Amino acid sequence: MSITYRKIESQDNQELAEVIRTVLREFKIDKPGTVYTDPTTDHLSEVFEAEQSAYWIAEEEGKIIGGCGIYPTSGLPDGCVELVKLYTAAAARGKGVGKMLMQKSMESAQQFGYNEIYLESFPELTTAIGMYEKAGFKKISAPLGNSGHFACNVWMLLVL
Repeated sequence: MSITYRKIESQDNQELAEVIRTVLREFKIDKPGTVYTDPTTDHLSEVFEAEQSAYWIAEEEGKIIGGCGIYPTSGLPDGCVELVKLYTAAAARGKGVGKMLMQKSMESAQQFGYNEIYLESFPELTTAIGMYEKAGFKKISAPLGNSGHFACNVWMLLVL
């Protein structure tokens, strides 16, 4: 079974939204102030048409098993971009899919000329936080920018 990585397309929207919401329910973080209730979750291909943004899809046998992107969230410092919406389906975990999606997103950030990557997460996502720390992200004490995801309470920053 081979996993392919590619940029998001409009026909991915519904399947990707379902993957994201399933993961949030699984970890019991399907609540207001997260992407669970964010209306853009159903139209991610349009969101990532923005300049200096990119979203990567992981696909196995024609089925979306994960995704991750970078987005120039308003209010972030110059040269900083947000790592957003990194989700992998339960069946895809432990295979390096999340790590590969994160790496592809970080490469996109570098290609766009960003020098810092910010992210928001939850303490429940211990595996993801460990992966971010291994990649060099450091916890910071307060949020940056205006993501609107007020329920997130773990903030991290990577200097490229």
